[in-house]
Amino acid sequence: MAAGEAGRAGPVEETQVVVVGAGPVGLLLAGELRLHGASVVVLERRESPTTASRATTLHARTMEIFDSRGLLADLGTPANDPRGHFGGVPMDLTLPTRYPGQWKVPQLRTEELLQKWAVSLGADVRRGWEVRAVADRGGQVDVTAEAPGGPRRLRAAYVVGCDGEQSTVRGLIGAAFPGLPARRELLRADVAGIQVPDRRFQRLPNGLAIASRGPSGVTRVMVHEFGRPAGARTGAPEFAEVVEVWRRVTGEDIGGGEPLWLNAFDDANRQLERYVHGRVLFAGDAAHVQMPSGGQALNLGLHDAFNLGWKLASAVRGPRSAPELLETYHEERHAVGARVLANIRAQGLLLLGGPEVEPVRALLGELIAAGPARGHLAGMVTGLDVRYPAGPGDHPLLGARLPHLELATAGGTVTTTELLRHGGGLLLDLSAPPDTQLRWLGALWADRVTTVPVRPEPAGPLGTGGALLVRPDGHVAWAGTDRDGATAALRRWFGPPEPGL
Repeated sequence: MAAGEAGRAGPVEETQVVVVGAGPVGLLLAGELRLHGASVVVLERRESPTTASRATTLHARTMEIFDSRGLLADLGTPANDPRGHFGGVPMDLTLPTRYPGQWKVPQLRTEELLQKWAVSLGADVRRGWEVRAVADRGGQVDVTAEAPGGPRRLRAAYVVGCDGEQSTVRGLIGAAFPGLPARRELLRADVAGIQVPDRRFQRLPNGLAIASRGPSGVTRVMVHEFGRPAGARTGAPEFAEVVEVWRRVTGEDIGGGEPLWLNAFDDANRQLERYVHGRVLFAGDAAHVQMPSGGQALNLGLHDAFNLGWKLASAVRGPRSAPELLETYHEERHAVGARVLANIRAQGLLLLGGPEVEPVRALLGELIAAGPARGHLAGMVTGLDVRYPAGPGDHPLLGARLPHLELATAGGTVTTTELLRHGGGLLLDLSAPPDTQLRWLGALWADRVTTVPVRPEPAGPLGTGGALLVRPDGHVAWAGTDRDGATAALRRWFGPPEPGL
């Protein structure tokens, strides 16, 4: 920015975190930051929320996350389908969870829900602000944006790029983004006024066709022509192109319809080398680009934000923070992202490959029908199988998400989901009678961790004796009876104890 422009930008405005991008990932992150006490400004170049349907699938783990923040009542009763797929091969997604299968929620509704929640907690969402410069000064980050009233400057402790696969923030700091370029693409359109048969991954001699007519009468069509390479695009395809490819694959004419939304996605597969670049971080498609197979792209990004929010809030908290938490964000989510990108790349080959992949598809269908392979793949697609490194121990829940359970306490029955809604950590005391030493230990971190004595059930998944330390994102960070181990885990995930105790 030139000196004259800097002068026009006016005084520097300060906040703790600037989130770039007001899509679902940025809005969930903003809500999490506010829930944990960090001030946040969200900058979005679009002047109004999206009206395009875009991603429409929420998976089981995402529904659990929304429930743990009390958001599902506002979501209503979305359509649920136990069926999913892996590379177009049908697969039941039912697993042990309150929200099995996949849930159909248009992206515009997800954004409305998350923005309402984030703003209610105090997040400052600014639309029509286009970021032009990001400068990490070591102890702070300066952001310059073109706002509706002219250039503006903000200063924050951290900046998070949640601005999608064409991330402006990523480009401005020159972050390495290795991976595979696009080879194949799928054209998409929402079209009113057409009558075509519903199709679920129908493989025809010339390509793949998908069609689904919604309650409003609008039909979403998706089509790939075998052997047709991905085009070099700078925007959405023309409707005429979708009409022609659909005709060549299906023999049907949809040219008389009214296109409401057009889009093309390809099988590019890229991931940042690091999700943390000093004081600039990334989440969602800004950190990884992949084909949105089965809704995994959106859900993967939302899970990034849920992992990052409480950790970033801790980093700006001050002397009682756990500074290494941001490195665990990179370590945990980069590994999960790499695994998901690998499964999506495999799905791309199965979904968009021609006749040569049919033997593999047939074999995969047999393996899914046989049993164990289905559960393994369903856990991967839904995000329910994520287990973060959590140190020594053999408790079956160590590193995994805490399932929804009804717990008997001195104050009555409470669910694990309800206990997570305040946003802090949990120390579940499973001893009988309650462990006084554990209670004393919990008091040292009482401003960040709630100690809950639980009446143990020998046959229950929590077991008996000892304790479980649960992170704000619902993952079990420690389990056992060793008080030194509990102390170390509390320090690692929640920082030093409260001063004076």
